[in-house]
Amino acid sequence: MNGILAVNHFLNQNKYSELHTHLVNSAKKQNIDLKIKTNLELATEKAECDFVLFWDKDISLARRLEKEHLPVFNSSKSIELCDNKASTYIELMGEVKQPKTIIAPKTFFKADFAQFVEDSVEILKLPVVFKECFGSFGEQVFLCKTKEEILSHITEKPFILQEFIEDSFGHDIRLEVVGNKVVSSVLRCNDADFRANVTNGGRMEKYTPTKEEEETALKACKILGLTFGGVDILDGNILCEVNSNAHIINIMNCTGIDIAPFIFDEIKSKI
Repeated sequence: MNGILAVNHFLNQNKYSELHTHLVNSAKKQNIDLKIKTNLELATEKAECDFVLFWDKDISLARRLEKEHLPVFNSSKSIELCDNKASTYIELMGEVKQPKTIIAPKTFFKADFAQFVEDSVEILKLPVVFKECFGSFGEQVFLCKTKEEILSHITEKPFILQEFIEDSFGHDIRLEVVGNKVVSSVLRCNDADFRANVTNGGRMEKYTPTKEEEETALKACKILGLTFGGVDILDGNILCEVNSNAHIINIMNCTGIDIAPFIFDEIKSKI
């Protein structure tokens, strides 16, 4: 079986290359010849393979490959829903518990959001969590204690405001889902930041999720159409975010569980 690992040409730091090499080596152990191709290369090349493992967020490219009748994992629709925090929230509304969330109105340039912030704070109460709709590793996420802080983070980029779940300050759980199974989970903690991301100085430890937490993670991934995904859950079984291509090396180093073989088994079962 031949596959393509689609990655971003412009993200070439060591943490990415380490992950890509790991996926290629894991595929080889399962008799899959997985070739790395960047989105720059694939922009002008025809992909010749049995499937594409799409470890990027270039949604237009993923959709083009699907239109060329290639199986793409995760699908372009799933990646798009997870990449945009507003879209994730809307898709999961009424299905799983989420923080109260207000989506900023669309603007095409930096605009005056004073009235929107005023109205949102009245509903959510301070402090609130400011999140740009697009971003990874906890970047562009801020805990704002005043209206002025919220306004200082607003640019022309889309954003959401969320209720602050105080009981989850500095910690959450990450559940890795493949197919219809939770294959690995960790507790992430950060003593110095309200964000639990390891890239922000957090640490992780093995964690056994509750039945309810597993059900939330599985339901979210099913609704979003994910073949595999990383689900972040706050205290009270409140879903925080869903990642379509979560970084799996740190979790493997913590738990000893390699998620890659589960991903390839699931792909093989689908093609």
